[in-house]
Amino acid sequence: MLIPSCLLSCLNNRMKLTESIDVQGHRGCRGLMPENTIPGFLYAVDLGVHTLEMDVVTSKDAKVIVSHDPFFHHDITLDPQGLKINTDGMKHNLFQLTLSEIQKYDVGSKGHPRFPEQRKIMAVKPSLDQVFDAVELHLQSKRLPPVQYSIEIKRKPGRDGIYHAPVAEFVHLVMGVIGQHGFKERCLIQSFDIETLQFIHQEYPEQRLVYLLENSNSFGHNMELLGFIPSVYSPDFKLLTMELKEEVQQAGMKLVPWTVNELEDIKMCLSLGVDGIISDYPDRVFQTIH
Repeated sequence: MLIPSCLLSCLNNRMKLTESIDVQGHRGCRGLMPENTIPGFLYAVDLGVHTLEMDVVTSKDAKVIVSHDPFFHHDITLDPQGLKINTDGMKHNLFQLTLSEIQKYDVGSKGHPRFPEQRKIMAVKPSLDQVFDAVELHLQSKRLPPVQYSIEIKRKPGRDGIYHAPVAEFVHLVMGVIGQHGFKERCLIQSFDIETLQFIHQEYPEQRLVYLLENSNSFGHNMELLGFIPSVYSPDFKLLTMELKEEVQQAGMKLVPWTVNELEDIKMCLSLGVDGIISDYPDRVFQTIH
């Protein structure tokens, strides 16, 4: 049966869009599975994401831990006795716990109150090493193409030595794990912290960097603060305009907004011609593209 030329053109355009848009699973796929956990990352891989987005902090025994917060958050955590925790902070500070102690907590069974579709399963906060090993084994066993890893260094200057290692140690720990696995070409490092990005740019000039932003400063002002051109400019999607898109792309960077969850917002981002989309629901991004 012959396919009408208009339908064939539409199919070709959608295939090109799927290939050109970097679909990133935020914290794995937080809307569907426990965030920043191995089950979540593997589920995101099976959905077809191109990039696994994640956050990292550091532990007492100098391990790189995949976690958004430097402590156990009361919204998602059961303590080693299986009880809910009522407070965040120093009592459950990952920087004061070893990897083995951290993995006695359950961050999946409780579920997340903001994500009712999220599956409730027992899960722990993994090390970056463990994530790399699990994802690569999964890709190999299912004969899937490689994915990228976009790793956010969760560092705040006032928390150095309290909730995480100081900037130099923190960066070297992360880059050490990436180097040991030989994943330099497949990893991006992202941060809101300008000092972290500047340190990496100086010490690891070949490393691709992502400039995360949530302020309303002008593009020019933000770039002046950073002082160099990173690979990716990644603002809150609510800050997107056609003018910003043109400024970013004229500067030679890719534009990848976060965290885009609603179908109308995904459509808006695509209409502006972004290079990628970070979403808690990567399945919705694929649904919109297809």
